[in-house]
Amino acid sequence: MFEQFDINQIRMACFAGIFLVMALLEAGLPRRELKSGRLKRWPTNWGFILLDSLLVRLIFPIGGVGLALLAQERGWGLFGTLGWSGWGAGVITFLLLDLAVWFQHLASHKVPLFWRVHRVHHADSEVDATTALRFHPIEILLSFVWKGLVIVALGGPVEAVLIFEIVLNASAVFGHANVRIPRRLDWLLRLVIVTPDMHRVHHSVICRETDSNYGFYLSVWDRLFGTYIDQPEKGHDEMEIGLGPAMTPKAHSFPFSLAIPFFDNAQRKSGKGRSWNGK
Repeated sequence: MFEQFDINQIRMACFAGIFLVMALLEAGLPRRELKSGRLKRWPTNWGFILLDSLLVRLIFPIGGVGLALLAQERGWGLFGTLGWSGWGAGVITFLLLDLAVWFQHLASHKVPLFWRVHRVHHADSEVDATTALRFHPIEILLSFVWKGLVIVALGGPVEAVLIFEIVLNASAVFGHANVRIPRRLDWLLRLVIVTPDMHRVHHSVICRETDSNYGFYLSVWDRLFGTYIDQPEKGHDEMEIGLGPAMTPKAHSFPFSLAIPFFDNAQRKSGKGRSWNGK
């Protein structure tokens, strides 16, 4: 039903569209005044985006939708065994994939080895649309393996996996965007989905705030598992973003950011005002 080339075109078109819209809104309706501008941060962030895209295409050319097609053809997975298909199976597949991504994000903070590579994402000194795709190649590979295992284990409809992949990319860019949304609208949206103000809390240097709001698309998981924080302690304008003074300023360098997983794995403190570098 789907050709891999067509799938890649659809995903790239959706990503380019949502990124362009968010970038324009960031320029016209910024939520925070950025202390570190685009010219300082974007070359490194785009470096990761290009490197990760190339790596995935070389190592996993089949992609998540390709795995879903394979599982469907072979009758693999829960839904294949049960013979379930249609809208019901699609909705359940979408929800379970979103939960799987939430759990993966939680694990990337709780497991020291995973935190080593995930620190690259949090080392950005600001949060905007490019931060959404600022991930170390090691984390991208681990993420693809995890999602691939879940997709095959479920054996859900291919259409649901395709929609999920598109929504995941779009919601990641939207959730990281430095865009001002009216408070009332933000409150209504975050009853269902993750908004930029909700996710920005997660990038705070304060540990209890970083250990919150793990969701990428649906906000229900953080509410359900008790990891939801409504607003940052210091407010969005005054909150400090990143990993603290020992690491964040250096993360504007692509070589430094690429090497972050191989630095000493700083102890994670749980104090109310402690930063993630233990200072």
